[in-house]
Amino acid sequence: MHILKTDQQVAVDTITLNAGRRLRDLRERLGLTLRSVEESSTAMAEACGNPEFIVPPSRLSDIETKGVLPSIYRLQSLALIYKVQWDEILGWYGIDISMMPMQVKLPPLPKTHTLAAKGLKDLHIPVKLDPSFNRASTMDLGRFVEQWGLLPLTYLTKFAHDKFTYGYIGTEDFMMYPILPPGSFVQVDQSKNRVQRGSWRSDYDRPIYFLETRDEYICSWCSMKDTKIVIQPHPLSSCEIRIMRWPQEAEVIGQVIGAAIRVGP
Repeated sequence: MHILKTDQQVAVDTITLNAGRRLRDLRERLGLTLRSVEESSTAMAEACGNPEFIVPPSRLSDIETKGVLPSIYRLQSLALIYKVQWDEILGWYGIDISMMPMQVKLPPLPKTHTLAAKGLKDLHIPVKLDPSFNRASTMDLGRFVEQWGLLPLTYLTKFAHDKFTYGYIGTEDFMMYPILPPGSFVQVDQSKNRVQRGSWRSDYDRPIYFLETRDEYICSWCSMKDTKIVIQPHPLSSCEIRIMRWPQEAEVIGQVIGAAIRVGP
C-alpha cells in the first residue's frame, strides 16, 4: 500500500535529507567515523548522566542517509562533537531560533507574563540627532537622525521596514492625551495614508494619523469632509478641532500602528 504525502510532508522530508547530508559531509571533513562519533557521544552522555546523548552508528547512518530526524539530545551531541553552533545546526533543519513571538500571528496569552531577552541580537537605534531637534514639537523623527547605532536587542526588528517611519510626540503636544501622552514615540505605516471612514467600538480602535502641515506635524484622529480634513483631538486633551484643506494644507503621512509611551509623570 502506497501512502500519499502532502506537499508539506515532502518539503519536511527534503529538509531532513539535506540536513543529514550536511552532517555526513561535515563528519567526513573532520575525519570522524560512525564509531568515533559514538565514542564521543558516549563520553558526553556519561558527563551529563543521560544516555539519550549517545548516537549509535546505525542511528547516525539513518540520520545522514535516510532523513531520520534526530532527537534534541543527539542533535546536541553532534553539534558539540562537530563544533557547530546550536543555532546553525538547527537552521539546517528549518528551525530559526532568532524568530520572536511577534513575528508570528499567535493567539495572545490570557495572563500577564514576562519576556526573556536572552538570544536577542542587535537593533539599530538613533544615537545622534540633529541639533535643531526640539523636544517640545511633534515631528517626523527620521528627518532628524544624524547617526544610527546598535543596541543589543531585536525585540523591535520587525519595525525595520521601508514602509514605516517614526514620530515623536512633543512634550507640549497634548492632542491625543491620554492615549498618546507627550514624549511618546510612534510607529507610522506610510502605506495607510488614506483616512478611513466608519464607526469604532472604542477610542483605541479608532485609527490615529500622523500628518504634516506647512508649519508642524500633527498626530490625531481625522475625518474627511469633502475636500477638507477634520483634525480631531482626544476630548480630554482640551485641544480644539481644526479643519484644513487636504492635501494643500495638511498631508497624511500614515497611520499610527505602534507606540512607545512613558508611564507616569
